[in-house]
Amino acid sequence: MIHESSLMKITRLLGFKRFYWSLRRLHVPVNSKALVLEVGAGGNPYPRANVMLDALEETVERNEQSLVKDRPLVLGLVEDLPFKDKVFDFVIASHVLEHTDNPELFLKELMRVGKAGYIETPDGWFEKICAFTYHRLEVSDDNGVLLINKKSSWKPESISCFWEKINSNRKFMHFLRMNPEFYNMRYYWSETINYNILNPEVDASWDYPAELVSRAFTHSRKFFFDILRDNYLFLRRFFLSQHDRNRKLNINHLLRCPTCHSDNLIFDNDIICGECKVIYSMKGNIYKLFPRKIDGFNQLRVHVD
Repeated sequence: MIHESSLMKITRLLGFKRFYWSLRRLHVPVNSKALVLEVGAGGNPYPRANVMLDALEETVERNEQSLVKDRPLVLGLVEDLPFKDKVFDFVIASHVLEHTDNPELFLKELMRVGKAGYIETPDGWFEKICAFTYHRLEVSDDNGVLLINKKSSWKPESISCFWEKINSNRKFMHFLRMNPEFYNMRYYWSETINYNILNPEVDASWDYPAELVSRAFTHSRKFFFDILRDNYLFLRRFFLSQHDRNRKLNINHLLRCPTCHSDNLIFDNDIICGECKVIYSMKGNIYKLFPRKIDGFNQLRVHVD
């Protein structure tokens, strides 16, 4: 079921498709007291999100290269979220699921920390055509079930060879620009995310080619409309976010150790786990909580600060 605000319904009926699509980021179906987490928040977080999580401050996988830090921000992994069970009323994962190599653990963690949520990705059919370089999954919604296909390589596969021909067709490209809902997948869930991984045996943890990484970090200069968009996004967050609440929000009671999963955390200049003794850094409203690999704890992956 796709939730729509009243304004979204009006713009859809009037045929304002681009405006309708933009309004989806302002609609989170919870009350004003609900606590909302956004994972993979990046440089364009949902205004309604109270807490943000991202893996890196700078990454080739982010369109907006500057990470927004205007509310409590946790640097960590979605596959091993540093939060206690069911502490969030709603969890947003917009254009981030397709970047994981472990969709099962990703989705289980969303369900563990949240009571409900929203997932958005490029639709699976579109992913096959354009084959986004940094995406590891193809995701579709089949009558309320997420169908997930893991990519075995960053290289274009299947029918992606047609993208160059499609990209040169001005009429079709205009159709895509005017109908973003056509090639994006939107999925709301409550309590349970129904999903089916079609090829679980595939290893999607491949590395990006070095030349693509270096090219991605070479930022091109911004043009007038890029600057205009940046200012629009800033004003939207400024007027629509819960700034007063977010500034006063103490998320210490929401956190748990991502290494041993204990909630026995000691907050001083840093964060110390009273169970496994791992130390995590904390500066202002930014927390770095990546799982470590230590004796006695078998972790999904290792992150070195």
